[in-house]
Amino acid sequence: MKTTVKILLFISLSFSHVNMLSAKTTAALPSRDGAGEEKLDMTNGVVPIADNRGFTLQSKDGKFIFKPYLMLQASGNFNWYDSEGLDKAYNQDNVANSGFAIPNAILGFTGRAFGKIDYNLCINAAASGSAILQQAWIDYGINRAAHFRVGKFKTPFSHAYLTTLGETLLPSLPNSMTQAVILPYSLNAVTPAFATGFDLGVEFHGITKTGIGYEVGLFNGTGINVNAATKTFSDDIHIPSLLYAGRLTYQPFGEMPTTQGNPKLLNEKKMLFGLSANYNVESENESTNDLRLGAEFAMLWKRLYVAGEFYFMQVDFTNRQKIQDKYNYLGAYIQAGYFVTKNLQPALRYDFYDRNGIGKTGAGGFLNCPAVGINYFIPGCNLKLSGMYEYVGRWGHDTQLDRDIDDLGISTHKAVVMLQYSF
Repeated sequence: MKTTVKILLFISLSFSHVNMLSAKTTAALPSRDGAGEEKLDMTNGVVPIADNRGFTLQSKDGKFIFKPYLMLQASGNFNWYDSEGLDKAYNQDNVANSGFAIPNAILGFTGRAFGKIDYNLCINAAASGSAILQQAWIDYGINRAAHFRVGKFKTPFSHAYLTTLGETLLPSLPNSMTQAVILPYSLNAVTPAFATGFDLGVEFHGITKTGIGYEVGLFNGTGINVNAATKTFSDDIHIPSLLYAGRLTYQPFGEMPTTQGNPKLLNEKKMLFGLSANYNVESENESTNDLRLGAEFAMLWKRLYVAGEFYFMQVDFTNRQKIQDKYNYLGAYIQAGYFVTKNLQPALRYDFYDRNGIGKTGAGGFLNCPAVGINYFIPGCNLKLSGMYEYVGRWGHDTQLDRDIDDLGISTHKAVVMLQYSF
């Protein structure tokens, strides 16, 4: 009994030294370098630190912050596929991958320690295998312009992926980012895509007072599905077979929030220009070296959000594959959203994808994927209701067979309705 009393007394005294921020508390918190206040610190990529969703424990001087969080998404999906690629002998249907899904069920905690260290750990119960551990990292900041991060986190490539989870304009990311390219060889293990997503590694990053931001990192290059050290040394170029990545940005009006729509940020005037590159040495089971280049623009101007990206990838087979040709691919998108009311945001996107190798395969043609959507942020309960429709068109192919092959694995008509809750 005495032991129980002592434990309860200790917990009470501990909580007396922190402030519990209720839902009415502002989301501002002291910056790590003493340069005033930061709004909605989104470095953890899921929900902002000290956001007024749920609660945050914070010391009086702001040097210690602890925030547990939850992100849950439930969706209804409809996908209709063209008949090519379907085997009617097996009664394969044009409608597939439809029904209800849980895209993300994330539980984690994030915060700050000693005014210099940010940390984040979260699991995604909707994933499987090693992808269940979505993020796990520690970030040490000397000042705003010099940070050091290690662990599992987002690689520095693509505005679409670096957006805070759940704050993207549409429920589904562009096909040009997520769908694998087409190679004229029967190598099932070689399926590179533009997106590099989450990975294990180390990164230096920061932003200067002049608005110049940078991210330079070294990663395994194996993606979110591997949590182990599995890489070797390159036989061809004699360097570690890792992902070498960098991103340079210019943000003339201050650091831009990593959001594509947030009803709490309707008076911002921010703009971002970015260039990025990465080189994945002996990726795809040691069969290719993949070079990616990207350029991005994003603007958050009061109720208007506009963004566009262009990216290029060159796939170069290793010597052991005995394939001399290099294959080049292009992708791009432009999108916009506008808050017509404080909580209602219609959205448009056009997505372009040349997944055939720019003439090398002889297939020609490209995919064009217009999409329309709408977001409604239900006030007072942290719910976001999103809907979208996307059509995948095909243009400029040399033959009908080339046209039929180009969209394999991608639905011609896609409709998604998603309800999201964050705490």
